[in-house]
Amino acid sequence: KQSDVPKNKETHTGSLIEQLTTEKYECMVCCEVVRIVAPVWSCQNCYHVFHLNCIKKWARSPASQAEDGNSGWRCPACQNASTQVPKTYTCFCGKVHNPEWNRNEIPHSCGELCGKKRQGLDCPHLCNILCHPGPCPSCPAFVTKTCECGQTSHSVRCGQSTKIHCSNVCGNTLNCGKHSCTQVCHAGKCSPCQLIVHQVCYCGSNFKEVLCGTKEEFSDGFGSFSCQNICGKKLNCGRHNCMQVCHPQPCQLCPRLPQVVYRCPCGQTPLSKLLELGCVERKICTDPIPSCGKTCGKPLSCGSYELVHTCESLCHEGDCRPCSYTSNIYCRCGFKKKVTMFFVFFLTAAITFMCDKRCNKKRSCGRHKCNEVCCVDTEHKCTLVCGRKLNCGLHRCEEPCHRGSCQPCWQTSFDELTCYCGESVIYPPVPCGTQPPECKKPCTRPHDCDHPVYHSCHSEEKCPPCTYLTQKWCMGKHELRSNIPCHLTDISCGLRCNQMLKCGMHKCKRICHKGECLIDEECKQPCTIPRLYCNHPCMAPCHPSSPCPTTSCCAKVRYPEEIHRQILQIAAISIATKLTDLQLGDSVEISRLITKKEMKQARLQCDEDCLALQRNRRLAEALEIDDNSDPFNIRSSGPKYSDLLKEDARKDLKFVSDIEKEMRMLVEAVNKGKHTKKSYCYPPMNRDHRRIIHELAQVYGIESVSYDNEPKRNVVITAVKGKSICPSNTLTSVLDKETQSRPPPPIPHYKQADK
Repeated sequence: KQSDVPKNKETHTGSLIEQLTTEKYECMVCCEVVRIVAPVWSCQNCYHVFHLNCIKKWARSPASQAEDGNSGWRCPACQNASTQVPKTYTCFCGKVHNPEWNRNEIPHSCGELCGKKRQGLDCPHLCNILCHPGPCPSCPAFVTKTCECGQTSHSVRCGQSTKIHCSNVCGNTLNCGKHSCTQVCHAGKCSPCQLIVHQVCYCGSNFKEVLCGTKEEFSDGFGSFSCQNICGKKLNCGRHNCMQVCHPQPCQLCPRLPQVVYRCPCGQTPLSKLLELGCVERKICTDPIPSCGKTCGKPLSCGSYELVHTCESLCHEGDCRPCSYTSNIYCRCGFKKKVTMFFVFFLTAAITFMCDKRCNKKRSCGRHKCNEVCCVDTEHKCTLVCGRKLNCGLHRCEEPCHRGSCQPCWQTSFDELTCYCGESVIYPPVPCGTQPPECKKPCTRPHDCDHPVYHSCHSEEKCPPCTYLTQKWCMGKHELRSNIPCHLTDISCGLRCNQMLKCGMHKCKRICHKGECLIDEECKQPCTIPRLYCNHPCMAPCHPSSPCPTTSCCAKVRYPEEIHRQILQIAAISIATKLTDLQLGDSVEISRLITKKEMKQARLQCDEDCLALQRNRRLAEALEIDDNSDPFNIRSSGPKYSDLLKEDARKDLKFVSDIEKEMRMLVEAVNKGKHTKKSYCYPPMNRDHRRIIHELAQVYGIESVSYDNEPKRNVVITAVKGKSICPSNTLTSVLDKETQSRPPPPIPHYKQADK
C-alpha cells in the first residue's frame, strides 16, 4: 500500500504530460483541444488544465459563482472556490511568466526544477523533478521517525504517511493521574481509565460507582461529591442539625448561638437594649430570642420592585406567615380570571394560568383547526406535515401543511431510464415520476403462446391479450370453432352439453358449459325406464339406485276412433242422466260425469288384438317366459330402416354405399383397436345427404354432429367402443332383396296396449 500513492500520482502526472504533448487534452469549458502553444491555467486542487481565456470567461459568468456569493468563483471540474481570477500565463510551478515552447521540454513548463512544497504532508523537502503538470510525487528522502509511544525509532521515507508502531506497552499516565496505559504502542491519546471506584458524598448518606478519573469534584478527605440533600450533621452546639445542602466539611456555626445573635428576630432592635429593659440574657442556643414587640415588617416573597408586601405579624422567630392580600389572575388568552391569595399568585407567577377554551380558528393551511387550549397565537401556523401525494405518485409532501398545490417531487434519479427492451433511453438526471420512454420496437417479453407479436414494447408488466385467430374446441368438446382469438379460453358453441350424467341414464341438457354438469346436485330428469304393464316411461325423478315407484301412469293415450266413439257414448248417457239435476237448479261437476262404477258397467268390448294379447300372456306364464326377453329373435332380427331413408337410398345408391362402407370401417377399427373413440369427418355436403348420414349413424350406434355454417357445413361421426355395432343387413342389401323378390308377410309383433 505504501507504493500505491506515488504510483497513482505519477500515473496522473504522466497521463497529463502525454495528452498535452500529443495535443489530445480537451478544455472542459470550450471542449476544444489544448494546443502546445496556447496559454493555459491549471487548477492547484484537481490539476485540470484549461485555456486561459476560457477560464477568465468562466470566472466572470454568474454560473461560476459560489453559493454564498462571497467565496469567489468555482472550478468547473472540482468546484473548489477561488477568490482571484487568473490574469497571466505562467508555467506549472509558477516561476516563469509566458513560458516559451521547447520541443525537448514538457509543454507549458519552464524546464527548471519544480521546487513546490508537497501538499498534505509534513515534509520539509521541496519537489525535485522538472516543472510538471499534476501533483508532485512522494518525497524519496529517508528520515528517522519515532513510534507512537516514543520508545523506539525507525528510518522510513519522508513521504510515507503510515504511522510506526512498536511492540512495547505504552505506559503513559492516564487521565486519572493514578494509573498507567496498558495498551501496546498506539496512535492518538490513551483511552480513559476503566477502573471502577466507589465515591461517598460529603454528608456520607449516598454512594456511587464511577470510572476512575471521571465525575470527581472537590474532595474534602471524606467525600467526593454533593448528593444535593440536606446535610443533617450535628452542629458544634450539639443540639441543632445542619440545614445546608450537602457540602464539604466543616459545617457552619449554629446560627442561634448567643455569640452569633445580636438582634431580635425582626432585626429592628439590638438585644443590648432589650437586656436593659429587663429581658433575660441568653446562655445557650436553645434559649428563646427576645422579641421587641414591634411589627415584623420583613418583606415577603410575594412582593415586587413596585409593590413590596411586608409581614404584619409581631416580631417572631421562624418564617413569616403567607401574605393576606388577594389578586386577580387572568388566563393567557384573557377569557377567564381567578381571585387568589397574593402569595399563591407569586408562587404561580412562572406558571401561566390557562383556561379550557379551545381555539376554533383555521390554521394557516386552511385545512385544520387550531384546537389549542387558551390560544394566544395570532398567525396560527400549522405544525402538521402536509402528507399529500406528490405529482410523481410515489412520495408524499414532507413540508409543513400549506395552502395550494404541493411543490414538484424534488427527488431525481441519476440512472438511465430505459424501456423494457432497452432501445429507448432517457438520460439522467431523470425527475421522479417520469414514465419510461415510448418504444416502437416489437415487444420482447416472454408470452404464453408462440404466435407472432403485433404490439410494441411497453412498460406495463402484463402484455395485451393475444388476438391471433386460432381454432379451439368448445368447453363441451362439441365443435372445433374457427377464428377464435388466442386469449379466449372458455368458448361455448351454443349446443346442448349432451354428456352422460352420473346417474348413467340421462344426458346433460344445459347449453355447452365449463366444468362438471352436476357438482353438488342430483339428477332430477324424469326416469325413462318402461313400466311393467303399460310400457310407458316411469317419469318419476331420476332414481338410479332404487326401483321405480308403484304409481299410476299419467301418460296420455290416443285411442282408436271406435274406442273413442264408445267412450263418448258412455259420457253422453251419463250427461243425460244428470240433466234432471240441472233443471232443478243444482250444479254438476263435469270431471265426475263417468264414475268408476259406470266404467265397470259400461266396459269396452275387446277386439282381436286384445284376444291375441291375452292368449300370448297366458302362454308366456305357462312357459315361464319373460315379457322383456326375445327368444325367437323377432325384435332384433335386423335393423329397421325408415321408408324415407329407403327412398333416398334408391335415388343415390352409390352415395349410401360409400357412407355405409366408411361407417363399417370406423366401427371395426374402434372395436379392434386400443382407443375407445374414433372420429371421421365428411366433406361439406347438402342438407339431404347430411340427413342420410344422421339416420344411418343411429342404426350403427354412432354419434353424429354437424359443424360450420352453410355452404361449408359438414358432418363428423364418432364411433364408441362397445356401443357402436355393424348391423347384419346393410341398407343396400335390404334394397337388393326387396327388388329381387316380394317381401315376406310381416311377423306379428307382441303389442301391449293400455286398456
